[in-house]
Amino acid sequence: MDKYDFFKFKEPLIEGIILKRKSRFTIICEMNGETITCHCPTTGRIGNIELSDRPCLLSKSTNPKRKTAYTVEAISLNLKEDTNKSWIGINQNAINRYVEYFLVNGGFEDMISSKNKVLREQVLGISKLDFLVGDTYIEVKTPLQNIQIDYPDYIKTKKVTPFSSTDRFVKHITELGNSLKNNQRAILLNCFIYDNPGFVVREKSTNYEEVKAAFDKSIALGVETWQANFKIEPDGVMLMKYFKI
Repeated sequence: MDKYDFFKFKEPLIEGIILKRKSRFTIICEMNGETITCHCPTTGRIGNIELSDRPCLLSKSTNPKRKTAYTVEAISLNLKEDTNKSWIGINQNAINRYVEYFLVNGGFEDMISSKNKVLREQVLGISKLDFLVGDTYIEVKTPLQNIQIDYPDYIKTKKVTPFSSTDRFVKHITELGNSLKNNQRAILLNCFIYDNPGFVVREKSTNYEEVKAAFDKSIALGVETWQANFKIEPDGVMLMKYFKI
């Protein structure tokens, strides 16, 4: 493996077990026999999975003043006694660090050249988009409302309500389309920190028609949609594959 094929964590993640999700922002975990309150890096739902008893990977914060010393980076659908676990990354805040690393180091060479300058969080219209690479705007999304892999029989699920927080997506996809007036390309990059076979909308949001209309308009204007699958392990993150949708 080339050194640029792997985003290495400064410290390896620590395995634990989720006891329960306490709130949108916190998850109670057990780590090395100790019960700790951890930060949940996504305020929304994580599929329809019942998180209790799921193995998890935790990162330790370097900020001594933070209320929660650990962040839940990933969960697993494996049993806790399984030796080789597969992980589902849930840190939507971290994904841009991974994407930036692979943009700079040539991981997305078939999508966009690494010779271009990579700029983070660029204001466009009324939005702040994730990247400007050369003259191409890239907006990164990390859907977690549906986990698109088969669940083992022992996984407990729960009934969920339709997703409704779509205003931000509509705003960003509209700005991406508008950016093509002055730029050559615009890309919507759907990222998954697990091996998603291909993103599909399985469950319509309450604003589905509005979202679809905005999305279809942006595609008609020339916005490209791509998917990237990452693999998270205790030592770091690998870009498994990416492809145009």
